[in-house]
Amino acid sequence: MNRKAKIVVLHLKELIYTAIFLALGILFVILLVMMFSPRKESADAATYVPGQYTTTLTFNGNMVDVKVTVDEQNITSISLENLEETVSVMYPLMEPALEDLSAQILASQSLDNISYSEDNQYTSMLLLDAIASSLEQAKAETAEGTD
Repeated sequence: MNRKAKIVVLHLKELIYTAIFLALGILFVILLVMMFSPRKESADAATYVPGQYTTTLTFNGNMVDVKVTVDEQNITSISLENLEETVSVMYPLMEPALEDLSAQILASQSLDNISYSEDNQYTSMLLLDAIASSLEQAKAETAEGTD
């Protein structure tokens, strides 16, 4: 058996270039990941100014307030205020619709992807608009407070 020995010659200069390019490639990949990864909100940044915000709805001359209570980061409660008996009798779906919407909003902390039944879709849309208006009041004051 005749075996020929193979000799590998590594040049130090080529090894150094390879190590430098490898390090630059890894650094480039890390920078790309950091730049394009989704950013999380800072825990210190407040989303809302804590408080209670109301939007008034008028039904046949009777006024009903939709009250939204928030802390710095979360929506804590949504309720109807000044709901007279005549309004609750004339609009019997208002309270159940608000309870359903409130449960979904408090669970998700968002007005996105809220579902409601076809039986009370107009009532739900009216209540959602009032809730959105109250939340805008909370956010608008936050922007003014940072100036």
